[in-house]
Amino acid sequence: MTNPAAVLPDAVKGINQLYKAAHSAGVPGGTLELVHLRVSQINGCSACVDSGARSARKAGETEERLFALAAWRETPYFTDAERAALGLAEAATRLADRADAVPDDVWQEAARHFGEQELAAIVLWIATSNLFNRLNATTRQPAPQAWG
Repeated sequence: MTNPAAVLPDAVKGINQLYKAAHSAGVPGGTLELVHLRVSQINGCSACVDSGARSARKAGETEERLFALAAWRETPYFTDAERAALGLAEAATRLADRADAVPDDVWQEAARHFGEQELAAIVLWIATSNLFNRLNATTRQPAPQAWG
């Protein structure tokens, strides 16, 4: 099926508003790119992993950091603020993995690096990324074909 957001034009308007709100609160764009890509990796959304990696690369993200993102805890490539955002992204994406979906220590670490508006933007972006993943994976939206 065609992506459900494309079938219902009012949905695209709403999604665009979510995107704009999340990207206008002062969180570095690179951090939001990493959050989206990590959420998409967790959810196994091939279309979003592909587009997310391409978008991050276009925004100046290095291949080294993109290649290491799935193992961000074990690499030296990410700032403490990025790590806090990635930890929050993982917890908020894997809500059912533990009784305390987003543990206090994960939230407090994110709050140590980001103000209320920025935290709101990150949480909104995590939710929006999960929305993208669920739309694309459910309807089997393909990643673009390889070039060449």
